[in-house]
Parts: sequence; structure tokens; C-alpha cells
Amino acid sequence: MSCLLLGVIRRKGGVGASVGVRSLASIPSLPPAVADFVKGAVEECKPTNVHVVTGTPEETANILAGLERDGMVKKLPKYENCWLARTDPKDVARVESKTVIVTKKQRDTIPIPAAGVKSQLGNWMSESDWQKAREERFPGSMAGRTMYVIPFSMGPVGSALTKYGVQVTDSPYVVASMGIMTRMGTPVLNKLAEGVEFVRCQHSVGRPLPLKAPLVNSWPCNPEKVLISHLPDTRQILSFGSGYGGNSLLGKKCFALRIASRIAKDEGWLAEHMLILGITSPKGVKRYIAAAFPSACGKTNLAMMKPALPGWKVECVGDDIAWMKFDSQGKLRAINPENGFFGVAPGTSNKTNPYAMATVAKNTVFTNVGETSNGGVWWEGLDPPPADITLTDWHGKTWKQGSSTPCAHPNSRFCAPAAQCPIIDPQWESEEGVPIDAIIFGGRRPEGWYATEIICATPKTIISVHYKGEHHSLIPAGLTAAGVSLLFSTWRQQSPHCSDTQHKTIHNTTH
Repeated sequence: MSCLLLGVIRRKGGVGASVGVRSLASIPSLPPAVADFVKGAVEECKPTNVHVVTGTPEETANILAGLERDGMVKKLPKYENCWLARTDPKDVARVESKTVIVTKKQRDTIPIPAAGVKSQLGNWMSESDWQKAREERFPGSMAGRTMYVIPFSMGPVGSALTKYGVQVTDSPYVVASMGIMTRMGTPVLNKLAEGVEFVRCQHSVGRPLPLKAPLVNSWPCNPEKVLISHLPDTRQILSFGSGYGGNSLLGKKCFALRIASRIAKDEGWLAEHMLILGITSPKGVKRYIAAAFPSACGKTNLAMMKPALPGWKVECVGDDIAWMKFDSQGKLRAINPENGFFGVAPGTSNKTNPYAMATVAKNTVFTNVGETSNGGVWWEGLDPPPADITLTDWHGKTWKQGSSTPCAHPNSRFCAPAAQCPIIDPQWESEEGVPIDAIIFGGRRPEGWYATEIICATPKTIISVHYKGEHHSLIPAGLTAAGVSLLFSTWRQQSPHCSDTQHKTIHNTTH
């Protein structure tokens, strides 16, 4: 891939297209719409170089080597091609209070709250206020840095359910992570050359060179000016000031949920915060299920469940996001638009999720977890290391069991390729998507109660399961007797603690 600008200056040892910008002329190697977007970003952010990402293994290795030289990541010799990043302590999570939707009318974003009441359903910003905020942040924000141009695909390239994006960023950490979380590089650029629509994503850490103040942990960010903005009418995302997670990997929540939900509304499909898994019975009957739960409710653990019932098998399609659409035959189908797992590390272990542990054993970027003296990682929930192994916390300081502060940040993450999951479903990259037979909705209730609703795709059915501790109640609506019997039989297998009397009562009630 070449990127032709006036005054080409190739970086020594670089892979792909890195060019210096003295006076921007044209970028004939990029599709016209992409070139126009990149030129606009260059003119606004004033990077020193532009690098069009190809997504090759050689390029990825070069990016990671550069990150290591700059002190942003550290190689973990205990594993194969694994890396550890420690961020500025002020840049550790999504910042919902600084995340806004920009539309002409507030009512197009959120219900208008009563006077003096702050909305709990999101943050709206007017177009004029957003333009002012943009002008206070982006001009010259990439001075002295390289602008990376990332063509990426949400979903398998070529699928009718797939959408495309181009992200410009001044963070090589974002490039490395997007290479895991999305399909990225030349194959996507070739698709864009066919004229497909794409979401325009612009990201800057907001620390132009030369620096006016030293970095913390060699991690560039500008926490005082963080703003993650979405313009659904024009399919744009602009993120400033944070280099971390969902604030900077704009294919995740920003695109795959927020902008995609608007595209879905306009086109007649669904973009949902749901896992997708396949379940095969002992008789060989396979069904696909989507499930929605709030954060920290165990979506990843469910998506990678190891069944305790003999003969059953679970396979993972995705652990976080589902794009769903009815096909020409009226069957609801879904894809996981992501290419990797960006999971919370603390609490993940061989006891809670052995398949996740196997997934992150290679080709993984860990962020803000603890480090072991033998070149590995550690976090709360894992077994204590041997006595001769010492621990370093996410701040880079020596840590001991019983310390008043955690070793790993509570929101520390692993970023690993989905294809490495031992139980990845054979159809997880199916271009037509997998057929969804049921949708599960789950959530917390006060005092330890939980609730789950199962909506079957055919016929229209809702099953509610309410439970506290070891006591369950099953409340079906609109399900045939045969369907209730099947569901009851399955549920009874998974509820051996209930007495025969309790089972009989529930069975009679459901009929």
C-alpha cells in the first residue's frame, strides 16, 4: 500500500505507508471518499506523518516494537506475543459523563428531562456547542505525531450484515488493539474502493509534540479535555483526550452500538448489547441464542460456558455485541461484528472461565493488570503465585497479598483474538449470520434477586425466571404445552436443589 503526499519521507524500518506531510496534495491510492476524509483530518490535526494501515503481521510487529521503544507496552516473555500496557491513572475506563450524542434536536437523542433534572439516559450536545468544543481540541492536536489511517470492518468482509469504518488516530496502541478487535487493513480498503458507505472516526490523544508536560507511564492522554462525540446524522465519531479502551477503539461501543443503532433504525435491523452462543443437545440438535445482560453480569462467562450437564455443548459466537436482521425467509440472523474479546480481567480464572484463560495465552494485549516477576500477568481472582514469584501492581509498584489497594485495576482488560477461543463456533464468521432461536434478557434486582426473560423467535414467547439463592419460579406466557414441558425438563435438570414437590407445583402451574 502506498500513500502519495507531497514531500514523501519514509520512516526507517517502517512497514506499510508512512509519509511526511509538508504540503498536502492528493492521496490517489485511497478511494476518493476516504481520501477526502483523511485530507480533512490532516488539515485539522496537523500530523507530521500519515501511515495507511495494511494490517499485515509484519506491520503489526513493527507497531508493537515501536510501542515498546516508547515505553507504552512491555513484552511478557512468559507467553507467546503478549504485551502489557500501563496507562495514566486518569485514563482507565470509558467516561460516560464526557460521552455525547450531537443532533439538531435534543429529543432525537434523549427524552427531555424536567427542569433541574439530569437525564440518566445519555448526554446530548447541541451542534453549536459541539463545534465550539471541537475547535478547542482538534486543531493541531497531532503535531509531531503520526496519523494512522485504519480501514476496518465490523463483521466479516463481504457480509450483507457488515458495516465499514475508517479511523484516523495518533495512537499506535489503538492500531495494535484495532488489529485484534476488527478486521483491518488492505482487504477492507479494497472493499471501500467499491464505493461502500463507511463511518468516519477521528481520534486524538490530545498531546501534540513537543510536550508541554511530562507523560505518566509514557501514556499520552489529556484527561481534562476528554470528549467522545457521536454524530448519527452524518455517521461520524470524534474522540479526544483518552487513549483507553472504548474511548479510543471507536469500532466498539461508539460504532458497534451507538452509531450502528441509528443505522439499524434507518435500515430496519438491530444493533444490540448481546452475546451470541450456540447450544447443542445430546441428541445433536443445535440452537443459537442471543443474551443481553448489564455490565459485570457475566456475558463473557456465559458465552464461553462449560456445561455441567453430560452431552451438552456450548460454542461461542460473540461475547458482547450482536447485529441482527431478518433474512428473506423471515428468520432472524445475527453476526458478532467484532473480531476479538475486550474483556475485564479481574474475576476471570480457570474456575470461572477456563476457555477465556486459554484464549488470552497468546497474541494478547493486557492493560492495567498486575505483572509477575517471571514475565506473566496476575489479577484478583487468580490463584496466588508461588512463593518465589513477586508481583508488580498496575501502577508499576511492588505489591503483596493483603495490600489495601488492588494489584490490577478493577477495569483492567485483555484484548485477544476471538479465533483463539477453544470453543469458537464454526459459523462465527458466517456471512449470512447464525439463526437466532431465542433471546435472553437478564438483570439484577434488589437484595440478591435476579430476573431472566427468554423470548423465543418462533412462536412469540416470553419466559420469566425469577430467582434468589436456590429458589426459582418459572412464569411462561404464550408457550405451547409441549414447549413448556421441554423447557421445564431442561430447567429441572439444572435445578436439582428443588424438591419434587416444588418441581411438580411449577410444572402444573406452567400448564
